Amino acid sequence: MTRHAPLIIDVAGFRLTAAEKARLAHPLVGGVILFGRNWESRQQLTALCRQIKAVRRDLLIAVDHEGGRVQRFRTGGFTHLPPMAAFGALWLSAPEKGEGAGGPALRATNAATAAGYVLGSELRACGVDLSFTPVLDLDHGQSSVIGDRSFGRDPRMVTLLAQALMLGLRQAGMGSCGKHFPGHGFVRADSHEAIPVDRRTLGAILADDAAPYGWLSAGLDAVMPAHVIYPRVDGRPAGFSARWLQDILRIRLGFQGAIFSDDLSMEAARHIDGRDVSFTEAALAALRAGGDMVLLCNQSVVDAGAPIDEAIEALSRAQVLGQWQPSGASEERRRTLLPQGPGPDWDSLMVSARYMHALSLLP
Repeated sequence: MTRHAPLIIDVAGFRLTAAEKARLAHPLVGGVILFGRNWESRQQLTALCRQIKAVRRDLLIAVDHEGGRVQRFRTGGFTHLPPMAAFGALWLSAPEKGEGAGGPALRATNAATAAGYVLGSELRACGVDLSFTPVLDLDHGQSSVIGDRSFGRDPRMVTLLAQALMLGLRQAGMGSCGKHFPGHGFVRADSHEAIPVDRRTLGAILADDAAPYGWLSAGLDAVMPAHVIYPRVDGRPAGFSARWLQDILRIRLGFQGAIFSDDLSMEAARHIDGRDVSFTEAALAALRAGGDMVLLCNQSVVDAGAPIDEAIEALSRAQVLGQWQPSGASEERRRTLLPQGPGPDWDSLMVSARYMHALSLLP
């Protein structure tokens, strides 16, 4: 039988319970997403990651750790990274004395690479495999949920700064995940709480917000679609749309990496084709549309994780009934995101020349 572990689940606290160990051992579970509630100290986080890997070495440990207001771990020695807008502002700043016209862009790209290296190396030193970054959304000045998480408005600048950040991540031995395809920055509504609708044409979106995905298609390791409906392209949110994920992202833009769903507990993920859907129905819809992995977030604290158990059981049943077929290609893309080799020792990292130089470049 083809192996495919598409479920990325959460855990409730600082260490694994017996029930969580059993869930993580299930062959349909491919990884864990961590949150602030999983953080007590750096030593505790490292021990938790070791617990997870002791269940299965191939489990992917991921986190939303972008910098700015989306940074799950902020104490215990973790660097407080600036929001991505700080790099865009540096790019657009006036040249310093003696610099040429390209001086600010040079400083901004080097700073973004430094941020990627610091972000990736600190996480890897604690056992985390992947951060869902960089944000490729454009800042149209009207999205509260994106805002300063974006590098800026110009897709060319966003692409170059994201590419620089990705280089730093790769130097740290970590992959990249661009989000939120094809763009969340144009709409006002927050998809955590509502169903955003972007009424632009496909041509307008591809020429602007989605442009970084085409330019970075060969470099990104993963992409996370937006829970946004683009009705002039498809009536489903992008993460549940084969038109967006297969016809446009895979075929037209040539993307070959992994596709994660965004958090399926978000409001915009629970309404498909004009009707309310369950957590499990959303997961199946995302996988059938062409997703490789789905994020079941904030469910371990609900009824002691019962929603996760229900999703595992429902996906198993759907596989037996032929309603969903596992994908060997998807599993290969998941495994490609696992780092090659161990992360750095924290104490050695703190005094390394590369790390200290990277800190000096941050804005």
